[in-house]
Amino acid sequence: MVALDVTDHAAVIAFCADKTIGLVVIGPEAPLVDGLSDALRAVGVPVFGPSQAAAQLEGSKGFTKDLCARAGIPTAGYVRTSSLKEARAALTRFAPPYVLKADGLAAGKGVVIADTLADAEAALADMFGGAFGSAGAEVVVEEFMAGEEASFFALTDGTAIIPFGSAQDHKRVGDGDVGPNTGGMGAYSPAPVLTAELQTQVMAAIIEPTVRTMREDGHPYSGVLYAGLMLTADGPKLIEYNARFGDPECQVLMMRLESDLAQIMLACAKGELAGVEAAFRADTALTVVMAAKGYPGTPEKGGAIGLGDAQSNGAKVFHAGTALNDGALVANGGRVLNVTATGANVTEAQGRAYAAVDAITFPSGFCRRDIGWREVEREGAA
Repeated sequence: MVALDVTDHAAVIAFCADKTIGLVVIGPEAPLVDGLSDALRAVGVPVFGPSQAAAQLEGSKGFTKDLCARAGIPTAGYVRTSSLKEARAALTRFAPPYVLKADGLAAGKGVVIADTLADAEAALADMFGGAFGSAGAEVVVEEFMAGEEASFFALTDGTAIIPFGSAQDHKRVGDGDVGPNTGGMGAYSPAPVLTAELQTQVMAAIIEPTVRTMREDGHPYSGVLYAGLMLTADGPKLIEYNARFGDPECQVLMMRLESDLAQIMLACAKGELAGVEAAFRADTALTVVMAAKGYPGTPEKGGAIGLGDAQSNGAKVFHAGTALNDGALVANGGRVLNVTATGANVTEAQGRAYAAVDAITFPSGFCRRDIGWREVEREGAA
């Protein structure tokens, strides 16, 4: 592990030159929005990840909503606001529940769904009062969309586009989808609810117009497009974009990927994606996030973790927020571990994942016990 400050672009460039780096993959959203990819491309380093201008698809909810309006991409009705007064006035245009989104980056936590007008006004006061820092300087007030959420992934070099699988995340912190939004408490892939027919619709009505419009606007998008979707009675609609694979969706996608990821990303970075295909295994992968108590608020750090034989049944434990303290594994963040397993279906993958969870000792941690519950119910009724 190398201690490298990704906000110091000159230091990153010097490291790449010193180590003769042939491909840089920018995972988190903040360095993308900060323009690290532009700095690297300017000195000839191939980068998997969009430019600063293209990363606005994640960096600004309002930017994306305006693009959808221009390109005819199906999404929720919205109003962009830059003051508490404007936001309160915008609420009158919508019926409850109200969807309120901090315009900027908020680590996946900048969305509030308020059931009543009073709750919405209180949430807006918090947002404009600094609850999400500079991310809440502007707020998008949206129409509530009813349906089931799913995620669709595509890779593009700005012209060519290839599908890259589906997943279903679990944003709320508690079982039964209750409590505040988080960065994600678990996921599975593929998402059967996103059928082949629906995926074709998503490509034609959402992904392709986005890539085309970004290119025509002079901001060609290169990298992964992660489309958060609502499957409504009127068809799939875009909730929002992420400019990276996402967590915990990435874990379940990678457990199923058969193709060489590095080769695909390099082709994407070089503008050579045309003709490339991504092959996935037919089985299901499911991941359970083990978080530190206090998350998504202030997490309790330093708690001891024992992995035991969690990986003995083929499960994989991805470390997200851990550290070594005198050789002992401890929690060092909010979402700490991603415990991931595969199976013939969601039910089987879920059973194996929770068997691995139960083999782990983490007294100051917790997890949801119902990841995959919608699909498990559907499989049980089939």
